[in-house]
Amino acid sequence: MALNPDDLAYFARGARANPRFWARFGGMPDLRGKRVLDLGCGHGSLCVDMAAAGAGQVVGLDLNCRLIAFADAYVEQFRPELRSRLTFACQDLRDYPPAQFDLIVSKDTFEHVFDLEDVLAEIRRRLVPGGRLYAGFGPLYYSPFGDHDAVRLGVRLPWAHVLMGDRRVIAHVNRRRRVPIHTIRELGLNQLRLRDYRRLFAACGLQTVAWWTNRTDHPLGKILAVLAHVPGLAEYTTFNIYCILEKRGA
Repeated sequence: MALNPDDLAYFARGARANPRFWARFGGMPDLRGKRVLDLGCGHGSLCVDMAAAGAGQVVGLDLNCRLIAFADAYVEQFRPELRSRLTFACQDLRDYPPAQFDLIVSKDTFEHVFDLEDVLAEIRRRLVPGGRLYAGFGPLYYSPFGDHDAVRLGVRLPWAHVLMGDRRVIAHVNRRRRVPIHTIRELGLNQLRLRDYRRLFAACGLQTVAWWTNRTDHPLGKILAVLAHVPGLAEYTTFNIYCILEKRGA
């Protein structure tokens, strides 16, 4: 399979971003010999890194079959030494064959998951006792650029999608689409608020080990992190969430 140059470039950007992803948790955990699942693996760069770090088994799941095909082909061509410990599947976690994992990792995925309550319940079932979920994701929908560049006005304006409102955003997006959308969810954005994520994580049956918001080194991000402490502004100035959750007990 000939690999698309755009996909290769995207994979390379993801690989460069992976150390920053782990740094926001305080560093990559010890993966040696562990069974690891990457939920929403995309092009697979995080899976490759975890396998290279010594994980005993890495499974990458994504609902985009084209990306899974790329990830498989990339490993075959560039990292064949990892093939025996690294597999990819275009499949929903709830449909994946019975298996349990020591760690489940998810990078920049949960803002796209519509049925997050059910997915978190399945994550809990798939973790071994003492197993951990590492999830980092954003931008949240109501943060400055939470539309994921769906609103294109020639220049990126913070909160443009919030100020426009759903109806005007949908009309604006439809001007350049052959097949019109009728809801924001059709853009792949769940529109969950910070309070929704807090509620869902608190109720999922996993113990919160660590919880951070607005993890960034960018100067604008640091300003937003300060503004997030102003009453009434947290929902609009919290742009990402990083958390570690653990399955306690038998």
